[in-house]
Amino acid sequence: EVQLVESGGGLVQPGGSLRLSCAASGFTFSTYAMKWVRQTPGKGFEWVSTIYPNPNITTYTDSVKGRFTISRDNTRNALYLEMNSLKPDDTAMYHCVQGALGTNPRGQGTQVTVSS
Repeated sequence: EVQLVESGGGLVQPGGSLRLSCAASGFTFSTYAMKWVRQTPGKGFEWVSTIYPNPNITTYTDSVKGRFTISRDNTRNALYLEMNSLKPDDTAMYHCVQGALGTNPRGQGTQVTVSS
């Protein structure tokens, strides 16, 4: 059974930083693309970033380019999202998702709130 557990969210002031983590189990992590998506109340999922089995291949939505960095540790079955220069518009529930397409399977999410 695929399990994805996110952590690292919280309340941060504009301009601040957070590092999200996702612990993966139940599948061969190193062979899958992984991504982060985010969701706000009343809106659908927004894709944030994807990392492929080759960790040097990453993509980002335009609004986070230069501020967020996705990475993975295949020895620990872990996915990360380093978020810098956070803005109020980054406020959302962040989910890690297995695979390059769709929003499932995903974890329960970790809340990021950017507010002064």
